[in-house]
Amino acid sequence: MNKVMTRNRATTAGRRQPGGRPPVRHDTRRPGGGPRRTAPDRGTARVTAPGVPRRTAPVARPRPTDVFADRLLSVLSGQRPVHSMLGHTAGRAYDQLARLAERGPLRTRGARPVVRDIGYYVPRPGAVEAFARIGAGDQLRAMAFRLECGPDHRWRCTAVEMGGPRAPRTDDD
Repeated sequence: MNKVMTRNRATTAGRRQPGGRPPVRHDTRRPGGGPRRTAPDRGTARVTAPGVPRRTAPVARPRPTDVFADRLLSVLSGQRPVHSMLGHTAGRAYDQLARLAERGPLRTRGARPVVRDIGYYVPRPGAVEAFARIGAGDQLRAMAFRLECGPDHRWRCTAVEMGGPRAPRTDDD
């Protein structure tokens, strides 16, 4: 079985906990925003020899399921227009997304909707069927989508569904 669950984003390390304080901002362009520096003669050890560049840790790339869940959420909550997904959809997925966005299933007046967690299933190489739990305050919704990797090695969304009744099928389906 290829079913995988990702961690809950609200409880992962380094993320903001509900009701907690926001993380400290370290912006080197602002006065006093850079990291504190101490002189080398005061007991700080050098990580590398002088003149040798430091190696940076490789940055983990987000999974396609995470990226598409955030993109779909921003469209279905009205934060981005539907046409922003034109290059990221294939087949009838754009039409499904446009129908869903008309209804505005994730538009809320209170808390902004967020992706709580994501699970996915790999039916074959190059295809992923995913679901996301979307939370907005006390309300919890479900969103399902399918991703397929094209010949150009780009992931595209090929189907989108929200919890609730499905749209009626037309004769050309």
